[in-house]
Amino acid sequence: MKKWLRAQPLQPTTIAELQSLCDRFCIDYNELRPHRSLPERSLPAVAYRTRPKASPGDRSSDAHTRIRRDRVDEGGSISLRIAGRLIHIGVGRTLARTPVILLIDDLEVRIAHAATGELLGSLTVDPTRSYQGTGAPKGPARR
Repeated sequence: MKKWLRAQPLQPTTIAELQSLCDRFCIDYNELRPHRSLPERSLPAVAYRTRPKASPGDRSSDAHTRIRRDRVDEGGSISLRIAGRLIHIGVGRTLARTPVILLIDDLEVRIAHAATGELLGSLTVDPTRSYQGTGAPKGPARR
């Protein structure tokens, strides 16, 4: 391209003129000049247009499963990213700093104690809410 630009009789004096020359070079290079490395000395543009193009596939039936090790934070919750959103799952302050294993199958989450394997909680995540409670009533116990 540099050699071709230097060989032009009228050299550009503005950016617009240079862009015009670059556009002309691209047309000459890809659509007018046969290329010896292509079959039957084809044009690069023809070779590009005839190749199949990649496209995104259907991923609607993909299941997202994973296992994650974590530790319950001081407030008694675990943070988890689902579908690009950060979700906080409350497991209780009595379990603060407890090492846990999360078994995640799409929106189904099971929380197990990492040392004992005891199931600490199981829930279906509501992706519209950022905090998922344990289901226990709020506040002090009533008498």
